[in-house]
Amino acid sequence: MAPITTHHSEQGHCMPSESIVPGFMLVQGNRTESLRQLAVEWLRRHPLAPLEREVFLVQSNGIAQWLKQSLARNRAEHDGGCGIAAALEMQLPARLQWQAYRAVLGDLPEASPFDKPALLWRLMRLLPSLADAVYAPLQRFLQDDTDGRKCYQLAGKLADLFDQYQVYRADWLRDWENRQETAVPPEQRWQPALWRAILADTPPDERHSSRAAVHRRFLAAAEKLTASSRVTKWPRRVVVFGISSMPQQTLEVLAAMARCTQVVFFVNNPCQQYWGDSEVTHPLLASWGSQGRDYMRLLSEHDDRKAYEAWCAENELKLDLFETPSPDTLLGQLQGDILQLLSLDERKEKNTTVDGNDHSIVFHIAHSPQREVEILHDQLLAAFAADPALQPRDIMVMVPDINAYAPHIQAVFGQLPRDDHRYIPFTLADQQQRQQKPLLIALEHLLRMDQSRFAASEILDLLDVPALRERFGLAETDLPLLRRWVSGAGIRWGLDATQRAALGMPAAM
Repeated sequence: MAPITTHHSEQGHCMPSESIVPGFMLVQGNRTESLRQLAVEWLRRHPLAPLEREVFLVQSNGIAQWLKQSLARNRAEHDGGCGIAAALEMQLPARLQWQAYRAVLGDLPEASPFDKPALLWRLMRLLPSLADAVYAPLQRFLQDDTDGRKCYQLAGKLADLFDQYQVYRADWLRDWENRQETAVPPEQRWQPALWRAILADTPPDERHSSRAAVHRRFLAAAEKLTASSRVTKWPRRVVVFGISSMPQQTLEVLAAMARCTQVVFFVNNPCQQYWGDSEVTHPLLASWGSQGRDYMRLLSEHDDRKAYEAWCAENELKLDLFETPSPDTLLGQLQGDILQLLSLDERKEKNTTVDGNDHSIVFHIAHSPQREVEILHDQLLAAFAADPALQPRDIMVMVPDINAYAPHIQAVFGQLPRDDHRYIPFTLADQQQRQQKPLLIALEHLLRMDQSRFAASEILDLLDVPALRERFGLAETDLPLLRRWVSGAGIRWGLDATQRAALGMPAAM
């Protein structure tokens, strides 16, 4: 039975109070700073009970840290916060989604057996045994896989594929389970067959624990929820902030939770007009905003503004935070055109000009990540010099792969002592643990030793890890001497002549 209970007002703060009414609420704006300030004000005016958790859904740790800093600011400061950031739970949407399933259905494990990590190892075991002719494309790839590397790579790709199907193509999996494959091209018939093989390999009591199947059960059970219901372990309020896209499954879960939980979306929308179905639009919005367009369409399907508009008006909480930017700069004009959904022809009709010294949009071309970060550092120093009110905490820099850029950021931003007036405080968010822990980096390097040329620099770098130095009885002060010995002996790479010859190189090198 689903652990759904109904609480009444005599149970104190466990009952959603009148100041925190349930509902699916949508706040939109074209400036993230304005959305952040309203979110802080929203929480400050309608606080939860002492020690009650405040749940935020975010898409990155960077946004989470930025929100925490905003909440922790003193009220007297510009864009002041609550003066403290405590009892905050920053989550990714997928985690809350599974928690919502467990809270309503009650018979689910902490993690789904069909999650990507579990699927990977199940597929690793299944793939070599799939001999049916339908699996011929997979078997061709696995030919000559003497060390299992191909199998591991293929299992990882397939696990990711089925993980995405559970979220975005749940109807396909349901049809495949029922052997309905009419829309599947002949060369892709191995996909439904493999999904059925995965289900057959799963214990009977876990076969209906895929997210696609669980989601259907959840929606059916959630139909019973009302505003007076209280689901065990569900928060009274969920704040969704700074998320640019979300799967339909997740939105359906949040919409179901909104029957008895206040779910508030703070959405950065560059356009104040509805552009979900617009065909005539700004070309930049059309080319870069397709994902956002789909997201806004899904949000509008669940949004019932009339249900909460009066409550927000009574509490002086705005729902539309669109601000028209100044047309004096090129960036302001671009943002204004997108905000008003103007086409290029309409912009040309305005016949506006921009100061030749305008630098609101600047492109830098760099030959390497190191140079990119150096340019960034110089630009930030110039910005701080031009605007004394600008603070490092007001700046967030986004990169495509933080793990690739992290060493360069450390090298450039960490080269100056803290007492130097050019020092810029910085932190790195969203790094994988394997990139932050020296011992894990060393372990990964050691596991790839059979593919290594055993370069002297790589081996000496391993000794920078304290655990490895301790294993061989070396002190940090011994490293300069070891480096001089290696350099003086002319050692460059290779274990010995035999190993160099195995790589097709002259043995005497």
